[in-house]
Amino acid sequence: MSKSGAECVKVVVRCRPLSEKETSEGYERVVDMFPERGVVEIKNPKNGEVPKQFTFDAVYDWNSKQLDLYDETFRPLIDSVLKGFNGTIFAYGQTGTGKTYTMEVKCNELQEEIRDLLAKDQSKRLELKERPDIGVYVKDLSSFVCKSIKEIEHVMTVGNQNRSVGATNMNLHSSRSHAIFIITIEHSQVGPDDKNHIRVGKLNLVDLAGSERQAKTGAMGERQKEAIKINLSLSALGNVISALVDGKSSHIPYRDSKLTRLLQGIYSSV
Repeated sequence: MSKSGAECVKVVVRCRPLSEKETSEGYERVVDMFPERGVVEIKNPKNGEVPKQFTFDAVYDWNSKQLDLYDETFRPLIDSVLKGFNGTIFAYGQTGTGKTYTMEVKCNELQEEIRDLLAKDQSKRLELKERPDIGVYVKDLSSFVCKSIKEIEHVMTVGNQNRSVGATNMNLHSSRSHAIFIITIEHSQVGPDDKNHIRVGKLNLVDLAGSERQAKTGAMGERQKEAIKINLSLSALGNVISALVDGKSSHIPYRDSKLTRLLQGIYSSV
């Protein structure tokens, strides 16, 4: 939380346009966005009920651009990371809603198996460990020192090429995995004492796999198993967030899934 008293957690909603598939099948938009008021209206076309309204910290409609989100929502967070604070951006929602498109981040895969998408041996499964000094971590996970944006983009591209994707009825290029990309920024600055002082900030980018109802996805076999694991991990994530928001819970169920256990360090830094 900044000295000005700004909120440390913000909820932002972005709505994508109808896809060609949805348009060709005759679907109509049931969501109206009011960015100037931060309001989302959802109507039920099957009855004449008054649309339901929901208010958020910020709202972006189908005409919004990536730069709009960055300048208005993400840039203040990046600025705080550069000052030595930790920040996290979560992308959450149903499959096919545009999470990965918005995040433009593809990296360390999580379901109930953990893979290093930057390793040469993609068959190797990694273990979660815990240490008193750094908390929960992934043993033998790759990390790279990057000195430019191009180098960061290259690392992200390599990870993206190894990420699990697959087609479902709801999304032809569905992310069948959770992705975490962690950027640690270190820089030194000369202080009033004429000595170099190092600041370290960490930016966590989390692109979750899409939640989906199996009846709608047509998932069978391996796809069905993937969907079950994805939904279970997202359910565990929801339980953790609810317990944290509640403030009265003496137990936070981090250990209910590998996803929530690995993200445990991120929650404590938000």
